[in-house]
Amino acid sequence: MAKHQSIRLSTLQLRFWQILLLVIVLTAWHFAAQDRNFAFFFGQPVEVAKVIWAWFVTNADIYHHLGITLSETMLAFVIGTVAGLAFGLWLGLSPGASALLDPYITAANSMPRVILAPIFGMWFGLGIWSKVALAVTLVFFIVFFNVYQGVREVSNTLLDNARMLGANRKQLLRHVYIPSATSWVFSSLHTSVGLAFVGAVVGEYLGSAAGVGYLILQAEGTLDVNTVFAGIIVLTLFALILDLMVSVFENRMLAWRPKAGETAKM
Repeated sequence: MAKHQSIRLSTLQLRFWQILLLVIVLTAWHFAAQDRNFAFFFGQPVEVAKVIWAWFVTNADIYHHLGITLSETMLAFVIGTVAGLAFGLWLGLSPGASALLDPYITAANSMPRVILAPIFGMWFGLGIWSKVALAVTLVFFIVFFNVYQGVREVSNTLLDNARMLGANRKQLLRHVYIPSATSWVFSSLHTSVGLAFVGAVVGEYLGSAAGVGYLILQAEGTLDVNTVFAGIIVLTLFALILDLMVSVFENRMLAWRPKAGETAKM
């Protein structure tokens, strides 16, 4: 009981210092913004807060744009994750195909995929699917390489023991390969959430008529730095929310995994 109280107290203390650090940064930003030259480039926290308040409460005109950006992000996240998982499993279980496609996969991963945005714009137009396509290319390779690595690192001893017990290829896939790759998948999902946002916003930035990236682009065109920072903060907060959702799902799916403290104790 005392141990749990100590852990809880330590967590509360950590949260206190984290909040205090945020307050210090905002306070320093506020006083530094009293200088007009500084405020021109970095904005004013009070004005940024006013923009966010107007977006969500006074004018309530951000919901349409935010809904589009979140839709693009979630579609790209799901499509990229499923495709990366499927392709990673297939290639990890097919040594011949892996050897054949290895240089092409490496080349595709090395290519700066942002340059594909104009091509996707030509193929899919300025709607959401050109942004989804760009974001999928960012998410796919992160998930793919993690799944591929997870499958290839399955212990041969474990596979031999499973075969001795009569496991067929389908059972090996279900009970050995997929569980082995699961931890690798979730480690990639946290990065993938951010990259899905990046792909969606960059796509909006390069050509769109709606979305939070479009709002930021419009603000930059009028040198409205407060609105730019407001858009950045809103995107960051929602990216953190999606990352938290991934963490909750991960903890439920990997409930069998020992925690760091328990591992150290063992």
